[in-house]
Amino acid sequence: MEFIYVLKLIPRLHKEESWTGEDEGIVKRHFTRLKEMTESGVVILAGRTLNEEENAFGIVVFEANDEEQAKVMMEDDPAVKEGIMTAELFPYRVALITERTK
Repeated sequence: MEFIYVLKLIPRLHKEESWTGEDEGIVKRHFTRLKEMTESGVVILAGRTLNEEENAFGIVVFEANDEEQAKVMMEDDPAVKEGIMTAELFPYRVALITERTK
């Protein structure tokens, strides 16, 4: 089954000058985890919008056995677990996908 979770920064982090070293470390762990999950084939796609306003968001499209496992995977994301991002989970179906290189 496929799922998507939508990530949003907490309001304090909408301004770049509000970020701390601890916040940066959390994001690094978040990215490393997503990279590992992509390399193992669990994550299909992950990314974020490039705007910095409060309507900015990130998404993670991934595979899980069921909604319970998907929820645990989302909640274990360091950014969610450590409280710098909120997340909302949705069942999802990839309809079209292309291989692309940067």
